[in-house]
Amino acid sequence: MAVTINDIKKLRDMTGAGIVDCKKALIESENDMNKAVELIRKRGQAIAAKREDRTAAEGAAFGKVVGNFAAIVALKCETDFVGSNEKFVGLTKKILDEAIAAKVKSLDELSQLSYDGHTVAEHITELSGITGEKMELGAYEYLEAPGLSAYNHFNRKLATIVAFNEPVTEEVGKAIAMQVASMKPIAATREQIPQETIDNELKVAVEKTKAEQVQKAVENALKKAGFNTYYCATEEHRDEAIRKGYMTPEQVEQALKIMADTAEQKQANMPEQMIQNIANGRLNKFFAENVLLEQEYEAGENKETVAQYLEKASKGLVATDLKRINLNVD
Repeated sequence: MAVTINDIKKLRDMTGAGIVDCKKALIESENDMNKAVELIRKRGQAIAAKREDRTAAEGAAFGKVVGNFAAIVALKCETDFVGSNEKFVGLTKKILDEAIAAKVKSLDELSQLSYDGHTVAEHITELSGITGEKMELGAYEYLEAPGLSAYNHFNRKLATIVAFNEPVTEEVGKAIAMQVASMKPIAATREQIPQETIDNELKVAVEKTKAEQVQKAVENALKKAGFNTYYCATEEHRDEAIRKGYMTPEQVEQALKIMADTAEQKQANMPEQMIQNIANGRLNKFFAENVLLEQEYEAGENKETVAQYLEKASKGLVATDLKRINLNVD
């Protein structure tokens, strides 16, 4: 039985495979449509297997809210060309819909979720075989809450979802989801930041503050002794000062001794309470930059925080959690 153009078109609509592949599958299956579909699927699996060592750094990420459940799915591929392909975007959105319908709680669970007779992993492998590019689930996040919002950036590579303690209007919810997209908070509240992270930030703040105190003491000592702090700062600067006749080698040695003695004395006599106060101020700045509720509301006009914006929108309203997926490097 001859293969007709209508059969080829039908198989192409069913699988998304190219015309040549569809014709070849129909010939091999003797026009058995089911067998032809299976042949294309197996060829796709073989092609996908050969691409396993490739890097999938492009793709699409979408978030969505249905009722009290929100999720983000990121599907990755090799090139932006495929990542913007209608079938690839459509598959990403279909996986997201199925994940929300099943209220999936993990990436592994999502991979094994079945719809239309095949698992998500199998659907991805099938499209991978058709496009010839490696594809994989890149990330999955979800939130459950009384109030939820989602934002999908126009480049289809950045998506956010935000949870609230109560239902939120579309306007307010979108505004905060966009805040998460642009300002990149790492948590909704400071209590959600791991203590290890806080301890490390405080340690870095203390060390930076002490270094600044030493540097300030050294610069004051050099100025008092009549030295230009610029020409004393580094070995390169000191060599320049000697070469231009601004300092003699003996004066450089004198400056180095002043620097070493002053640094040692300052390190041994640090004003600990002042150091802690400055370091705590730096830690609070870290919270203001990285905690959603403490960030300055980007779209506001009065330098209000996100917490203040939400309180003004609805008394007692707060964001309780957030998820953000960006396939581009932040």
